[in-house]
Amino acid sequence: MTKIIYEIVRHDGGWAFKLDGTLSNTYATHDAAYNAAKRVAIEQMRPGETAGISWEDERGRWHDEISPGDDRPEIGIVDNT
Repeated sequence: MTKIIYEIVRHDGGWAFKLDGTLSNTYATHDAAYNAAKRVAIEQMRPGETAGISWEDERGRWHDEISPGDDRPEIGIVDNT
């Protein structure tokens, strides 16, 4: 199972959450950033519909897969502040 970890960080005079080096919008308070990360995490854990996906790997090859709607990642939020 895939595990996704959001990290709460200081950013641009406020707070944000980060995933794999990508930052969210900036929030005025720590709590606002934490609550936004929590909302995103809850959304990602909701089951969806089974769908076909196509993706390109780092070598430029395309892959076709079926993504089951109940195959949701494990989510965590790290807050080291």
